Amino acid sequence: MVPEEWRTANVRQLCSKVTDGTHDTPTPVDGGIPYITAIHVKDGHIRFDDCLFLTEDDHREIYRRCNPQFGDLVVVNIGAGVGQCAAVNVTFEFSMKNVALLKPNPEHIDPKFLFQAFRSEESRIGREARSGGAQPFISLRHLGQLRFLVPPIPEQKKIAEILSTWDAAIETTEKLLANAVAQKRAFMQQLLTGKRRLNGFGGPWARQTLRDVAEVIVSNVDKKSVDGDIPVRLCNYMDVYANDILQPSLPFMEATATSAQIKKFGLHVGDVLITKDSETPSDIAVPAYVSATADDLVCGYHLAIIRPGPRASGRFLKFYFEHPHTQTYFASRANGATRFGLRVGSIEEAPIQLPTLEEQERIADAIATVETEAKRLKSSIKLYRAEKAALMQQLLTGKWRVTV
Repeated sequence: MVPEEWRTANVRQLCSKVTDGTHDTPTPVDGGIPYITAIHVKDGHIRFDDCLFLTEDDHREIYRRCNPQFGDLVVVNIGAGVGQCAAVNVTFEFSMKNVALLKPNPEHIDPKFLFQAFRSEESRIGREARSGGAQPFISLRHLGQLRFLVPPIPEQKKIAEILSTWDAAIETTEKLLANAVAQKRAFMQQLLTGKRRLNGFGGPWARQTLRDVAEVIVSNVDKKSVDGDIPVRLCNYMDVYANDILQPSLPFMEATATSAQIKKFGLHVGDVLITKDSETPSDIAVPAYVSATADDLVCGYHLAIIRPGPRASGRFLKFYFEHPHTQTYFASRANGATRFGLRVGSIEEAPIQLPTLEEQERIADAIATVETEAKRLKSSIKLYRAEKAALMQQLLTGKWRVTV
């Protein structure tokens, strides 16, 4: 039930101006006035770090139509990101293309509250976009008619303050995640190549091929269930693509296999599975490490098992496959036009340098530590976003009231 003192109003009633930027494509220049397009509005922020620039004259032509200022709201109204919004939190001038501009009237709406209200409706606005020409769009008329529940200004400010606290927590955690990802990348670049050695280790690394240190096994087990075959759980392409670590607790699909297939393609602890086939070369040789297994867990089609020999660590090999140099190597050797795949020989011939088994494990420990932290931070961000979404549902509808 909506509180008595709340009212419903549309955007035109709440804003002093509803307009948009240019629909033309001005010529960018080196330096000049910042110029954003729809791709620069994402996750509640305007991304100026990779924006374009315009001459003063081109900027003025656009700025006469829309003059974004601190506290205004920008909303993508043309393109794949229709509905994405962001609050203007800079004081310098900039121009826009395919982005609408809303100027909140402070007598009717708190700018931060309007931002949170729009964020809660991004998905709905995107769904209501029309398909016209080459790109989806939402008209300024439609934007102006969007209706929101509006509490009194003091309550608006309090609700916006609470939701902004969650935004700050998410943003801080995202920065920590970016640092963890960068640290993992740096560790991989330095430790997997021998440019940096861990304390207590020295001596040259052996230059060899993957064939010298591991067995490559390509699975032929498909997703079909055949009467008379043995029930198994099948590790498929997406299981490998979506997970760094494979273990029996994951929701693998049910299928069947022959006893010979189970013997040959059953997963062993220490195995590394890679995507052998994919729709794009960049998704070739994506790895996952088998940390635990079960008797009925079998590798499926479009994957290859990399089974380490006595001189190789599976954990080290998993990070070896993630290294950008290795990814480039396999992407360049994937054959195909609409679907790409690796030959067994291409996998076996991949060059690799290995230190001693002990150093491999120590390197894997160091990289796994930052990888685990990155996973924890990803989970935290997902949780924060879910909790904020639930809170928005309660606060922006008046189901939960705040004390002003």
